[in-house]
Amino acid sequence: MQDELVEYDKAMERMAEMVEQRHRDERPDTLWLLSHPQVYTIGRRTPLEHLPDPAHHIPVVETTRGGQLTYHGPGQLVGYLIVRLQPGEGVVDYIREVEHRLVEALATLGVPAERRDTPTGSELLTGVWTSATGRKIVSIGMRQSRGITSHGFALNVDGDLEPWHWAVACGLPSVDMTSVRRETGTATMDQVRPVVAKAFEAD
Repeated sequence: MQDELVEYDKAMERMAEMVEQRHRDERPDTLWLLSHPQVYTIGRRTPLEHLPDPAHHIPVVETTRGGQLTYHGPGQLVGYLIVRLQPGEGVVDYIREVEHRLVEALATLGVPAERRDTPTGSELLTGVWTSATGRKIVSIGMRQSRGITSHGFALNVDGDLEPWHWAVACGLPSVDMTSVRRETGTATMDQVRPVVAKAFEAD
């Protein structure tokens, strides 16, 4: 499915419908690519001090995914993954696979990138980071219910990065968020979308 600008609450309703369809085997594993108007989403463990100043007038919405605060806005490619996990596979295992697929997509786009292991006792380093500059370019937050995943990833393509500075992203006060455009000097959603879609095609 092509990406489109969808209000966050409406996207959650549609995603829930897709999850139920997948439970009933009425749809195959699905990657839904879209973008959201400006919104911050938070996990249940997000500290109050990580929230943005309300003076910026960007809504803050609590979500059911894992992870902490993240920002969504135009110029960011969001991918919701409604996938049946393999026997014995957990959601954390699948998140590792998502990271690797996005690393491959970014390499195709000219952005060397990597996933990171989380040191013991540290905030989770889930996501994808640029190899050369050490910046975070993809945020990931997922959950699973009865073996079906939901939520997914957010890849910064060519949007405004300033709203990331108005809150504490991913529970990491010193994180430097980046985008494909910032790293390469040029990028458009039309260039990035098909590369990401291809990375998630069935093997």
